[in-house]
Amino acid sequence: MLDAKLKGQLATYLENLTSQVELRIAVDEQHQAKKSAEISDLANEIAELSPLVNVVAQTKSDVRKPSMEVVSVKNNTSVTFAGVPMGHEFTSLVLALLNSGGHPVKISEEQVAEIKALSGSYQFETYVSLSCQTCPGVVQALNVLSVINPNITNTMIDGSLFQEEVSQRNIMSVPSVYLNGELFTQGAVTIDKILTKIDPQADAKQAESLNDKDPYDMLIVGGGPAGAAAAIYAARKGIRTGIVAEKFGGQVTDTMAIENFISVKATEGPKLVTGLEQHVKDYNVDIMDNNKAVKLSKDGLINIELENGARLSSKTVMLATGARWREMNVPGEQRYRGAGVAYCPHCDGPLFKGKRVAVIGGGNSGIEAALDLANIVEHVTVLEFDSKLRADDVLQRKAKAAKNIDIVLNAMTTEVVGDGTRVTGLIYQDRVSQVSKNVELAGIFVQIGLVPNSEWLKGDIALTARGEIEVGQRGETSIEGVFAAGDVTTAPYKQIIIAMGDGANAALGAFDYLLRAPSAESANDSEQAA
Repeated sequence: MLDAKLKGQLATYLENLTSQVELRIAVDEQHQAKKSAEISDLANEIAELSPLVNVVAQTKSDVRKPSMEVVSVKNNTSVTFAGVPMGHEFTSLVLALLNSGGHPVKISEEQVAEIKALSGSYQFETYVSLSCQTCPGVVQALNVLSVINPNITNTMIDGSLFQEEVSQRNIMSVPSVYLNGELFTQGAVTIDKILTKIDPQADAKQAESLNDKDPYDMLIVGGGPAGAAAAIYAARKGIRTGIVAEKFGGQVTDTMAIENFISVKATEGPKLVTGLEQHVKDYNVDIMDNNKAVKLSKDGLINIELENGARLSSKTVMLATGARWREMNVPGEQRYRGAGVAYCPHCDGPLFKGKRVAVIGGGNSGIEAALDLANIVEHVTVLEFDSKLRADDVLQRKAKAAKNIDIVLNAMTTEVVGDGTRVTGLIYQDRVSQVSKNVELAGIFVQIGLVPNSEWLKGDIALTARGEIEVGQRGETSIEGVFAAGDVTTAPYKQIIIAMGDGANAALGAFDYLLRAPSAESANDSEQAA
């Protein structure tokens, strides 16, 4: 299961264990013989690397097979992997081993105390696909809760392996998290968000903590490439810098392959985000993750109000809230979102194995999605609104050569059709003949561009008709002291490396503004002299 290089790396990690870890293996040699053999081999290979890890047979009868339960013998805590935790979930397994074996979790003491204080029983089940890049973050967050509080458990479930279960629960999007048998959340979620949902006092506690913070010299709203670059450039100037963001990394965390980031031949979104976050943390930047900005105002200082009621103030503000996938805005889309309507082919594609799907959009993202899905699903129909595809020629040639990809041009999607539970098809209109056609399918992957995350700024700052923040050469906006960068702005090209450059440029512009702006002290002196 593990090559020599990976074994060597894992052996080094396992040297951090301080207490006994048990790997309890449940196998089904009749129906899942291959995967059962894989998980047994994986467990035994891990045990060979440390004297503090041993493998035993699972004694519980009501467990999924194949599965591996990672148990802290000392603390009587556990996390479970139903399926073989390789691919993106291998990191989740390594962290579970370390944390179960006494290596401290990398969260604040306040969070540890809050998790320990939770009463009641919390049994989480997290459905994932091993190709999903968002899933490991959710699995790892829930695993952290499980290794701290013995009343909390989490089971990672490989949806492609437990297809019958996925069908019964009508799971068509990952990650999907269940708590005590009921749907808890779908999509990315962090420890703070989890605690907020299960601890009614969490929001108030967080708001109180944020309200106590002193004003910043530069406050950055958004934790994507633009925000991270701005934070590093600002902090290097020695000024008090903070980042407030819903999710550090932004949309990059959902990006599969990145092959145009200069100096790196190829990387993946989550890997790049990890590097960005670590680089930011190397400087004295106050990161306030899992917080959504809802209002901007100015009263001498610039104020950012958050969804939880907290208020942060700063001498300058950098807006780098990025963009999100554009929606079709047709009947049925919202109703069946997560029930056949999806926006991440890498995440949700494996759930549609052997089924018929559609991709909306014929740009690079759409054709890349179609090619990716063609290796998993039975058939892909690409629907493009325009009279021609907009994807690169090389992608078009590959798509046209694929036997299970059909391309329909001049197609305007008008409705998502379902049976009340899940998607069963869609209706599109031929823009030339005006004839409506029905396509039977199980999934729809929407790939039609981006929408700037700027709704909360309407009426307070100059925006284009598309909702992009209007910026000058230094990233300045219509409000003095407020700057912006990245995909949320009028920058013509939405690329990771360009967003980083924009962030650096705007941060330098904001710093220049700080140098030239009169200080509060000098302003007060002038008023007194007058």
